Amino acid sequence: MNRLPSKSDILAWIADHPGQTSKRDIAKAFHVKGAARIDLKKILRELEEDGHLEKRRKTYRDPDKLPPVSVLQMLPPDDLGDLFAHPLEWHGEGPEPRILFAPRATDPALGEGDRILARLQEVSGEDHQYIARLIRRIGTNPRKLLGIFRKSAEGGRIVPIAKGSDKDWIVAADATYGARDGELVEAEQAGPKNRMGLPRARITERLGDPGAPKAVSLIAIHEHGIPDAFPDAVIDEADRAGPAGLSGRDDLRDMPLITIDPADARDHDDACYAHGDDDPKNPGGHVIWVAIADVAHYVRPGSALDREAKKRGNSTYFPDRVVPMLPDRLSGDLCSLHEGVPRACIAVRMVIDAEGAKLSHSFHRGLMRSAASLNYEEVQAAQDGQPNDKCQPLLDPVIAPLYAAYAALKRARAHRQPLELDLPERRIVLSEEGKVTSVAFKDRLDAHKLIEEFMVLANVAAAETLIAKRTPLLFRVHEEPDRQKMEALRETAQSSGFTLAKGQVLRTQHLNALLNAARDSDFSELISISTLRSMQQAYYNAENFGHFGLALKSYAHFTSPIRRYADLIVHRALIAAHGWGRDGLSPEEIERLDETAKHISDTERRSMMAERDTNDRYLAAYLSDRVGAEFTGRISGIARFGAFVKLDETGADGLLPMRALGREYFHHDAEAQTLMGADTGLVIGIGQEVTVKLAEAVPVTGGLTLELVSIDGEIVRHGPGGDRNSGRRGKAPRRKAGQARAKAAKGKKKVLRKRR
Repeated sequence: MNRLPSKSDILAWIADHPGQTSKRDIAKAFHVKGAARIDLKKILRELEEDGHLEKRRKTYRDPDKLPPVSVLQMLPPDDLGDLFAHPLEWHGEGPEPRILFAPRATDPALGEGDRILARLQEVSGEDHQYIARLIRRIGTNPRKLLGIFRKSAEGGRIVPIAKGSDKDWIVAADATYGARDGELVEAEQAGPKNRMGLPRARITERLGDPGAPKAVSLIAIHEHGIPDAFPDAVIDEADRAGPAGLSGRDDLRDMPLITIDPADARDHDDACYAHGDDDPKNPGGHVIWVAIADVAHYVRPGSALDREAKKRGNSTYFPDRVVPMLPDRLSGDLCSLHEGVPRACIAVRMVIDAEGAKLSHSFHRGLMRSAASLNYEEVQAAQDGQPNDKCQPLLDPVIAPLYAAYAALKRARAHRQPLELDLPERRIVLSEEGKVTSVAFKDRLDAHKLIEEFMVLANVAAAETLIAKRTPLLFRVHEEPDRQKMEALRETAQSSGFTLAKGQVLRTQHLNALLNAARDSDFSELISISTLRSMQQAYYNAENFGHFGLALKSYAHFTSPIRRYADLIVHRALIAAHGWGRDGLSPEEIERLDETAKHISDTERRSMMAERDTNDRYLAAYLSDRVGAEFTGRISGIARFGAFVKLDETGADGLLPMRALGREYFHHDAEAQTLMGADTGLVIGIGQEVTVKLAEAVPVTGGLTLELVSIDGEIVRHGPGGDRNSGRRGKAPRRKAGQARAKAAKGKKKVLRKRR
C-alpha cells in the first residue's frame, strides 16, 4: 500500500485485530515506512483526540466497550419485530452500540421502556454489536422455588423440596413448560401473591430426574439451607445503585492494572500491577499495586444489601452454578473490575526489596480502569514465550514485571516457610446438560501462585495497617495444632521411618521438613494426609491469634469482598481508619464483631459441606456405570465401621465397610487410626495403597461402596477367623491404651516395610 490508511481503515483494522494495536503493528499492516510513519502518528493522535481511540502505553484500543453484565432499557420493536435495547451505563464517546435482545421461551414479555439486567455477548459481522440475554427485569423479583412436578388435567402442581414448605403451587396448563410428571423443576411465582388459596407458579426450567446431575447442586442448596433468592428490598437497593465517580478518590485510571482469573470467571474483584522500584536506596526492589473492588461504597452498614450479605456470609460455588453473596447488579456489574470500564476500588501500594521483604505500604481509595481481563492460562503462556494477540502488547510493560516481583516474593516465602502441603485438587468438568464429562487435576501454574502471593501480601498489609491505627477488624485465624494431634502425627511419622522432633516450639518449618523427607517415598501420601488432618480449621475472630499455616503473625481477608463478608468488614475498617467517608465500620458493627465472626465462620463451613456433598453426588453419578470395575487409591480415613479410600483417578471418596475387608474380625484403634486383623495381624492405616472394586454407586446420596482387592500390592486373603455372617468373631487382646498404640505402630511399621 503506497498511500496512508484512512481513519476508517485504521479503526476497522483495530476492531478486527485487537491484539495488534501498537503503532508498529498498524504501520506494518498498512506497509507504512520511513517518513510516512510521522504522518501515521499524526492520524493516530487525531483519532485519540476525537475520542475514537485511547492510548494505553504503546497500544491503541477501542474504549467503546460495554461490561458483560449491563443495565439496558428496552426500545420499541423495529419493522421486523426484533427487540433492541440501549445501555444505561455508557462510557464511550463514539456511537452507542446496538444491542439485540434475544428472548428465551421462559422470559416474561418485555415492552418499551422496561429496564433489564442482561448478560451481553459481543458479535461481529452483524448490524448490531451485542446480543443480550435476560438475567431479570429490574423492578421485579418473582419468588423462586424448586420442587417435584405432579401433572394433572388442568396443568399440575409443584411440591416444593425445601424444608418447611408445606404448600403446593398450582401450575396452569399453559405454564408447565412441557414438564412431565415426577420431574424436578425450577419455577417462579406467576401473578400476584394470594392471601388465600394456593400460590400460582410458572415453570422456568425442567431438571428431569431428581437424581440427575443437573439437579444435584440445587438439592444441596436446599438441604443445607443456603439462601438462593434475594428479597425484593435487596434487589431494589442494588438496582438503584450507579457507577461511582471520581470525587474523593485517587485517579488510578491510567495505571495498567489487569485482572487474572479463571477462564470462566464472571466477576473480577482484584487487579494488580508491578514495576521496578526506581528508589536508589532499594536496588532490585519492586512496587506492587493490588486494587480490590470497593464493595463498601455500595453495601452500606445496616442496609438491606448489608443484612442479606451478612446472612449469606459468602458466595457458594458448585460445578454448575454460583450462589452469590451479592445480586448480579453488583457482583457481575458495578463491583466487577471489567476491562476498560471505570470502577471504584481500594488499592494498596506495597514496596518490597530484592528478597521480597515488604518495606512499606499505603492504602488508597481510588477509581481504576482495568487494562485487560486475562485468564491464568493465557498469562502463563505469554510468560513462557507464547503470547496470544491479547497478551502480546502487555508482555513487556505489564506481565513480565509481575513475574519479576513474584520471583522476589518466592524468596521471601522460602524464608518464611509457610506449610507446603502438596495435595492435588481435582476439577469436575460438566457438559451443557450437567453431566460429568471428566475429572481432571487442577493445574497449579506460576500464574496462580503469583496472584496468591500478591493477595497474601495485600491481606497482611490490611491487618498491619488496622492494628497500627487501633481499628477493630476481623482476623483470619489459624491456630497451632493441639498436642494430641501432633502426638498422633509423630507416631505415624515414626512408624513410617521418619522423625518429627519433640520438645520444641512447633513451627511450619518442622512440618515442611517431615513432608520433604517423605516426598519421594511410598509414604508421601500418608504423611501429607496425616499432616492435613492434624491441622486446626481456620476461622474468623476479632482477636488476633495469628495464622499458623501461612506462618504469619497478623492476617486478615481483604481481597475478595464480592464473595466474602469478612473482607467487606475489613474494607469498612480501612475506610474508618483513613477517614474516607461515612461508609466505614459503624459502632454497632464493632460491638457485634464477635457475633459476626462466629456467624460467617459457620456460613463458610455450611458452604464447604454443600460443595463437598455436591461433588460427591456428581462423582457418584459419573462412576455409576462403572460398578464392578477396579480402581487404585489410598486409605484416607479409619472408622470403627470400616475404612475410607480416596480413588486416584477421580479423587472420589468411597467406603470399605468392615464386611468388605475379609472374614476375620478387625480391631479399631481410634488413637493410632488403624484397623488390625485379629487373626492375620494385618494392619490397615491411613496412606496405604489399595486396589478396590466398586460395589455400589448411589448418585442421590453420593455414596460409593467398595470391596478390598489388594493392599500395598498384595492380594488380601481371608484369615482363618469366623465368617462375619456366622456370628463368630476373634477377640481383641486386652492391653492398656499406651501399649495398644505402641503395638499398632510397631505392627504397622513391620507390615508396611515388608510390603514396600
